Amino acid sequence: MKPIKGSTRRKLTGFLILLPTIVSLTIFVYIFIGWTVRVSFSNWNSFSRLLRGEYRFVGLRNYLRLFEDPRFQTDLWNTLYFTLFFIIGCLSLGIILAVLVDKGLKGSRVFQNIFLFPMAISFVVTGTVWSWIFAPGIPPKYPQGINLLFKMLGLEALQWKWYTSTTSFLHFNVALIPVIIAAIWQLSGYTMAMYLAGLRGIPQSLIEAAKVDGASDKQIFWKIKFPILRPITLSAMIILGHISLKIFDLVYAMTGSGPNNVTDVPAIYMFETTFRANRYATGSAIAIIMLVMVAVVIVPYLISSMKREVSR
Repeated sequence: MKPIKGSTRRKLTGFLILLPTIVSLTIFVYIFIGWTVRVSFSNWNSFSRLLRGEYRFVGLRNYLRLFEDPRFQTDLWNTLYFTLFFIIGCLSLGIILAVLVDKGLKGSRVFQNIFLFPMAISFVVTGTVWSWIFAPGIPPKYPQGINLLFKMLGLEALQWKWYTSTTSFLHFNVALIPVIIAAIWQLSGYTMAMYLAGLRGIPQSLIEAAKVDGASDKQIFWKIKFPILRPITLSAMIILGHISLKIFDLVYAMTGSGPNNVTDVPAIYMFETTFRANRYATGSAIAIIMLVMVAVVIVPYLISSMKREVSR
């Protein structure tokens, strides 16, 4: 029997090390995704059918019913608006904080840690605390949370129902505003860290050359720094978009689906449909739609990243 060569032995060792991960991913990710797809095309909308193993292929019926469901339509609009304002808020606040910290002002290290602190808190804790802050109470006489602060400052005109409001404008439920604020507070520090790393990676020679040419700080930022930060902006948008499309714990802890489902999102609908109503086929269909939404955001970015790596 021929001895195994060194290169072959290293490849075999690497494969054996990765084998448990490969098996786990195959079973608990890809096979489960395939099973979820199969259930979403079935009639398994009752617990008894699931126990008896009754399976009947119904095609796209579950998906068609979902898109005709007013609650799911509300969920999609909520996801669209939440994603839009969440990303804009995190990017805007993140780059402002990064620029301020990068200036090296006195106490900037302390503020940098403060801005990053929300990352150490789970979405459940964030949702619970911010639900206390935005608890409307009964304005104007019996306010709570921030409405109580408005009353103490004599600003009763600014009191409103916050996450219990059912007012909407162009399918945008204003009850989402407190949820968006809480989400931005949670992740703007993370965005700041990404931008700060990019700013500190810019060669100082470029900045000094621009100053020699008479460029102002504003021109240096928009003409030199900001274009260099575009890849970081794209990466941040992908990460934030991925988080917003599958958001669950923050919304569930803070408001739930809200009155008339004004703060409902697909993940909450999927959870309630699957684990409370035992409508497994419908819940699986919602899960697959969420997977497709996330894939639409992530896959093009991964493909472009792979192409850049190959071109190098």
